[in-house]
Amino acid sequence: MKHQNQNQEFRFNEVLFEHRNKEYGAYVLRNESDRILTKALFIGVSLMAAVSITPFVISALKGPIINEKITVCNFGPFDVKNVDTPEVIPPAKIIKPVSPPNTKTFDSSVPTPSSKAQDNVKKDPVPADAVAGLVNNFKGDPVTPNTHVPTTITVGTGPVINTPLPTIQEPVDKTKIADPGDVSVEASFNGGIDAFRNKVMNSFDGSGFESDDVMRTTITFIVEMDGTISGIKANGTNADFNNEAIRTIKSVKGKWTPAKNKKGEFVRSYFKFPISMKFDN
Repeated sequence: MKHQNQNQEFRFNEVLFEHRNKEYGAYVLRNESDRILTKALFIGVSLMAAVSITPFVISALKGPIINEKITVCNFGPFDVKNVDTPEVIPPAKIIKPVSPPNTKTFDSSVPTPSSKAQDNVKKDPVPADAVAGLVNNFKGDPVTPNTHVPTTITVGTGPVINTPLPTIQEPVDKTKIADPGDVSVEASFNGGIDAFRNKVMNSFDGSGFESDDVMRTTITFIVEMDGTISGIKANGTNADFNNEAIRTIKSVKGKWTPAKNKKGEFVRSYFKFPISMKFDN
């Protein structure tokens, strides 16, 4: 019956895989399925049997377990005494203290101060003819008086030099502008006033000015202690001419040497620079 079933399955596989690749894995597995299952069954049963037998084999190979403990006693030799006869303890000897030899001692205690304390220091009696002095002389020997006369210092007869006291100069007020009467050296442009005048004339823009008369203005400014100028003003009658003059003065490059007072110190001072021009029509 089993063989018949196998033949039927074989025929079914032949029909199923007809005109197909029989070397494909599914065809081989279907034909050898019974053999593979039988082999797997035997292998599983063998592994179960091996696992069950392993504990018995291990216990059989082990030797007997010894649970006894060996205790070693080594207390050394024993001294056995007769308890019935008590031991007689001899009386203790009394040792008398030996007195130390005669030695000198020092009393370091400080006596308590008192108004009735007695002076135990032995002093020689002071004779009646003793004279008081600076010499530590308890016997009262007379002290010779000091007859030294100091020498007088002769003062020279030369002329007396009176050194005047130093005068403290007041610092210069950096916010104050010196008056013209207090200035000993006026401020000057580095390079000369002519160089400054040429720079002003070259920088002045006269386009747009038309007048038959000469146009005049006076520029006034302050020369600071660091050589710069500030507070530029013009007092001419033509406002446009004044504005151009102020612009020209501001555009001039260069430093100024500040003025000096009568003490030789740098101070702030005013400087006036007149400008006059005539423009042809």
